[in-house]
Amino acid sequence: MIPGQAFVVEPWAIRETSLVLDRLAQTESVFALSNGHIGMRANLDEAEPNGLPGTYLNGFFESRPLPYAEAGFGYPEAGQSVVNVTDGKIIRLLVDDEPLDIRYGVIRSHERVLDLRAGVLRRVLEWESPTGVAVRVTSVRLVSFAQRATAAISYRVEPLGDATNVVVQSELVANEPLPAASNDPRVAAALESVLQSERFEGHGTRALLVHSTRASKRRTACAMDHVIDGPSGTRIRDAEVDPDLARVTAAATLEPGEHLELVKFLAYGWSSERSVPAVADQVDAALTEAMHRGWGGLVADQQEYLDDFWAGADVEIEGDEQLQQAVRFGLFHTLQAAARAEGRAIPAKGLTGPGYDGHTFWDSEIFVLPALTYTAPAAAKHALRWRSRTLDLARERAALLGLEGATFPWRTIHGEECSSYWPAGTAAFHINADIADATVRYVNATGDEDFECGVGLELLVATARLWRSLGHHDARGAFRIDGVTGPDEYSAIADNNVYTNLMAQRNLRAAAAVVEKHSERSRKLGVDREESAGWRDAADAMVLPYDEALGVHCQSERYTDHQRWDFDHTAPEQYPLLLHFPYFDLYRKQVVKQADLVLAMHLRGDAFTEEEKARNFDYYEQLTVRDSSLSACTQSVIAAEVGYLELAHDYFAEAALLDLDDLEHNTRDGVHIASLAGSWIAAVCGFGGMRDHDGQLSFAPRLSQRLTRLRFRLGYRGHCLTVDINHERVTYALTDGDPLPIRHYGASLTVKPGTPARRAIPKLQQRPAPSQPAGRAPASTMAGDRPAAP
Repeated sequence: MIPGQAFVVEPWAIRETSLVLDRLAQTESVFALSNGHIGMRANLDEAEPNGLPGTYLNGFFESRPLPYAEAGFGYPEAGQSVVNVTDGKIIRLLVDDEPLDIRYGVIRSHERVLDLRAGVLRRVLEWESPTGVAVRVTSVRLVSFAQRATAAISYRVEPLGDATNVVVQSELVANEPLPAASNDPRVAAALESVLQSERFEGHGTRALLVHSTRASKRRTACAMDHVIDGPSGTRIRDAEVDPDLARVTAAATLEPGEHLELVKFLAYGWSSERSVPAVADQVDAALTEAMHRGWGGLVADQQEYLDDFWAGADVEIEGDEQLQQAVRFGLFHTLQAAARAEGRAIPAKGLTGPGYDGHTFWDSEIFVLPALTYTAPAAAKHALRWRSRTLDLARERAALLGLEGATFPWRTIHGEECSSYWPAGTAAFHINADIADATVRYVNATGDEDFECGVGLELLVATARLWRSLGHHDARGAFRIDGVTGPDEYSAIADNNVYTNLMAQRNLRAAAAVVEKHSERSRKLGVDREESAGWRDAADAMVLPYDEALGVHCQSERYTDHQRWDFDHTAPEQYPLLLHFPYFDLYRKQVVKQADLVLAMHLRGDAFTEEEKARNFDYYEQLTVRDSSLSACTQSVIAAEVGYLELAHDYFAEAALLDLDDLEHNTRDGVHIASLAGSWIAAVCGFGGMRDHDGQLSFAPRLSQRLTRLRFRLGYRGHCLTVDINHERVTYALTDGDPLPIRHYGASLTVKPGTPARRAIPKLQQRPAPSQPAGRAPASTMAGDRPAAP
């Protein structure tokens, strides 16, 4: 492989052909498996060495106090941190009394493959012990999409020489030691020995550990059982258990051609209310069902689940093999983060690492749910249902702040605000409109009227009430929303942030429309005509700051009057700026952490003219430093729309390759789910030109010169629409269902099943692309930078 590159380029797999200890933490995140309920980092089977051990359950956290030097009324009092629960991945091997440890002896070969179609992680290791005895170890690991509480591992060892004595130890381990936390605020808080033992037992090859957290009082159980196949004389020792450890051991003498195989079945569960017996019985039942289905059945179910997903979600790219691999990798991890999250949030890192303490942010609604809405709508629906279940907490938060409606948290696991820095947390009220936007998008894309008149109506009413009480009509009748923080966290407590105001405007109008549509249900929520008319009035009078002299929209009021950041005298090692400069200085200058006004032009493109989009993009491109992984995909979308196709390609690549190439050097803490979902957005909304404003699906596709073809599928109101693009034309096709009306470059078009519709792509008038701040241009990636599959 080329030095510095971790993975082979191939269309349906992520393959590592050698083991590099310095990359362990990154690859543990990249190869992590999850189903949205259980998450397992790709720690080596033998547990050591490791970069960062990790097994997580969605929603399972420990509470901790949030200290303040100077506390204030309304400050959140407690934080929440994801917990590394009982590790069931561990399978240790002794070869003629020598423990398998890749730091000793000789690694003859080592390969790991994340199979994106089969949904499994495969590992093949040929290792020679310090005493010269060689074995081959083959393992396959899965976290089941079909059985939410289940994971399983197939582990096989065989000698590569003479008869060999082997011992396999399969373990459950709680309270694993974790590395010390860094000073980076994006890294998780350090929590030690969080789990308290409540029950431990074992019989035969089956074992159970039950623990609870000290402060949050959450209870978790993990159980394991085994099917062991070995030669005659194989000895299996019954499970040994203590409060934090369970172990099942098998020993055999393997002649050449023989093997010892162990299939390990795992079940996980947790509850904040159920008793020890109830949680123990829950995982026992899940484990029994997994054993009943068997290893072969679990593998087949996994394949079937993913076959169905890819049939309606795949993105095919010709001309850039790296992007083809990366966009599928991104979709796979997006699915893993949400597929079986039922009733829980989608964390920013999914369940691949403890970054950001396992919290969910606005990333979920604005970056992850758009991809899921059109590819896995049931997962998007569950994510919005989770928000609705936290409405009481959001209403309490609003009341504490003296507001009506609901104030959703900027960062949380359970539903309470967990940000101790209120200018970025509490003041980022746009999260409420982001949730409303995701709600409207889901209803538009699915036509789910039951959801609309239930969960959707409640969310839209609660968020509309928030905006009406947070903003006010000034003396001239204009509706202002003052003192808030938009998506750009290098600006705070600003008046009339354009993104916030435009998203609030859509929120208010959508709420008024759904109230009118479902009037009887709305009356039960206390909404009358006067209230909904007030929402429409506020939306119609919304302030949108504009700098007439510069001919651009202000990110917020008077933003363009601020002094520009001194980019020329900012060294490359001083990025990200938040780790090297005080927020006080950042807030006073024109410097953009991540797309803000540009994000508004994507999500509310209906509020800007084409000329305004081009001028705005040119202006803010020179200020945006992308110190957030949330920015590149949005910059790609708008760069493509305004005609900077090669720049769009570079931003697409940056979003898609963020974790595969560890571009921000922090993939060790978990993959960046929003950026990975953003690679789908860059493909479909950028080069595909897809928009869904007010239920009108439209396309304006155009490819960069480095791409020869883009083909993607998406679900829309019961249809599976295929969009196939080259440089000259686009083909829209439906396999079945009713005709689907769409728009192509503004012209109405009805796509009929079995009759593909082909349309020409207008020629583009080229113009020079704008520059970025010194040293902050996107890395240009071309196909061939990483080795292709042999």
